[in-house]
Amino acid sequence: MSAEPRINDRIRVPEVRLVGPSGEQVGIVPLAKALELAQEYDLDLVEVAANARPPVCKLMDYGKFKYESAMKAREARKNQAHTVIKEMKLRPKIDPHDYDTKKGHVVRFLKQGDKVKITIMFRGREQSRPELGYRLLQRLAEDVQELGFVESNPKQDGRNMIMVLGPHKKKTEAMAEAREAQAARKADAKAHPGRSQNSADEAPAEAPAEA
Repeated sequence: MSAEPRINDRIRVPEVRLVGPSGEQVGIVPLAKALELAQEYDLDLVEVAANARPPVCKLMDYGKFKYESAMKAREARKNQAHTVIKEMKLRPKIDPHDYDTKKGHVVRFLKQGDKVKITIMFRGREQSRPELGYRLLQRLAEDVQELGFVESNPKQDGRNMIMVLGPHKKKTEAMAEAREAQAARKADAKAHPGRSQNSADEAPAEAPAEA
């Protein structure tokens, strides 16, 4: 069946329950009368409830209605946020500097409203010390608890141990904040176009070198 409603001459019923252009109830009228009114108003007769008895039809500008519906659907798709699952891999005996770097990535992902799958990779004899991976995952979860929570507790998966962190902030909220921050930066740059240049001009000149 087509998703398009029947309009004008495509409507094949003896009578309809008619709704006017402003949403007012006209009542049950013969189809011929409804089509006549549509012509008078220079509008379309659109079947909006085909399963009703009799079917409900409305007088409207169908072309304009389709355009506005398409624009609303497009805007909804544009604003729709898909939560992405990022992945971060660590070793049980990770170097402190590497840990801070990895944690920084996790923080960034959570701020963006994305989930993060943390994988601890065990090699060789490390497989006999799963508590090392468990403690590392607990430490990471505590370090980022202001931004995310443990959505899936640590569990062993072959040679790996996996934990999933979920963001406290929804993806839509993160996207909105990012757009606001970007707009604020643009507004600031527009309001102070020569800020960086002026700062350079105002810097004291270096004293000439002595001969």
